[in-house]
Amino acid sequence: MTPDRRAVLAGLAALPLATAARADAPTQGRLVEHPAMASAHIQPRDVTVWLPPGYDASDARWPVLYMHDGQNLFDASRAPYGAEWGVDEHVARLAVTGQIRTPVVVGIGNTPLRLREYIPANLIAALPDDMRADVQAIYGGEPLSDGYLRFLVEELKPFIDATYRTRPGRDDTVIMGSSMGGLISMYALMKHPEVFGAAGCVSTHWPIRIEQLTDPAALAAWRDRLTEAWTGVVRADLPPPGTHRLYFDRGDESLDAFYAEFQTRIDATVRAAGWTPDRFRSLVFPGAEHNEASWNQRLDAPLTFLLPPV
Repeated sequence: MTPDRRAVLAGLAALPLATAARADAPTQGRLVEHPAMASAHIQPRDVTVWLPPGYDASDARWPVLYMHDGQNLFDASRAPYGAEWGVDEHVARLAVTGQIRTPVVVGIGNTPLRLREYIPANLIAALPDDMRADVQAIYGGEPLSDGYLRFLVEELKPFIDATYRTRPGRDDTVIMGSSMGGLISMYALMKHPEVFGAAGCVSTHWPIRIEQLTDPAALAAWRDRLTEAWTGVVRADLPPPGTHRLYFDRGDESLDAFYAEFQTRIDATVRAAGWTPDRFRSLVFPGAEHNEASWNQRLDAPLTFLLPPV
């Protein structure tokens, strides 16, 4: 049994009964709030750190899972749409059964500039000139993602490693998000492969143009040009195979129904670069929609792939 799993078991055994807690609030582990964390690169934002059961009862060091859209991770009462990922429950359960390396989870709150902070700047730069302004308009302006990643790498991660007992190395540093959070997770792995050892991209939001959905031919032509540009970036910027882990998934209902062709071509690009199933996975969940409830239901899949036990 690994040290962090022993600590988890001890911590779970010591937990009091949650008699006064809200039913949707975390009942395992402990949340630490860092409100309005300042940055030299982006707007301030709330950061919530979840310490797993056993953290306080041991001197063990822990991997770290950084997750975007931090409002949606632990407590439905904080989530804008009234549903949460249930990250704490999933991690605690998988840890007890030895299916993952137990992480500290860092939830990074989003802001009104979320779309611009999460759209990868290199993907926008790769677009043909006549498409760039069109695509930027979908996200509300020029990308702010490089500044967001500087916050993660230069400010947030050093703070987390100095404040908590972490394993700071690349292989113990994972990043994950859904929708646009999937895109920025992929970008983090491509731009900072020395920092992030694995990325989870859940229901990744490849661009669509709502006004073109009634004109399939126009949409297909637009999507083909964009996909060609973006697969070129992925081909050029992904780390070499065998060194990192990359996870994609999608449903086939609601917004996810529009991602199939784009995701299939990205998958083919990654596999053609030599990424094998032990390091790259792309799953489809029939009937799953583009929302927190669906991501909660399948969260075990990315967690067990990205944080396998040693």
